[in-house]
Amino acid sequence: MSHILTEENIQKLREELDYRMNVKRNEIAREKLIAAEHGDRSENAEYKEACERFNANDDRIQQLMTIISTATVIDDKNTDKTKLGINTKARIKFIEDNEEDIITLVTTMDADVKKMHISIEADLGKALYGKKVGDLVEVNAPSGKYFVEVLEIL
Repeated sequence: MSHILTEENIQKLREELDYRMNVKRNEIAREKLIAAEHGDRSENAEYKEACERFNANDDRIQQLMTIISTATVIDDKNTDKTKLGINTKARIKFIEDNEEDIITLVTTMDADVKKMHISIEADLGKALYGKKVGDLVEVNAPSGKYFVEVLEIL
């Protein structure tokens, strides 16, 4: 699955990848060597734990490489300020509840539901992305359809 990310997101992922490949991998390899010196590896809990951490780190390295190589990079700097886009804050109204909320559309990496930072890959984010003030949108969520109105772009 391709993630929609900003250049800043990609840079953070590259930094994590570099750290995991050049620092963390070496640290864990040293831990494995030290643990291996403690005797029989089949009964050595420290060695087994170091191997598990090494494998988990390598899994994350592969995941990062896949995300970076398949990501769709979008420009979040030169966007139309009349439409909802990445890092755009808006006041919206949930029609069925007649409740208003302020949300910020973000990439998946920056999503935080508690702060109402909604991923553009989430159902609500997909529905709102590219919309303007006054637009009434239908959100197709797993729990059912609902409607949201864009009241204001902040």
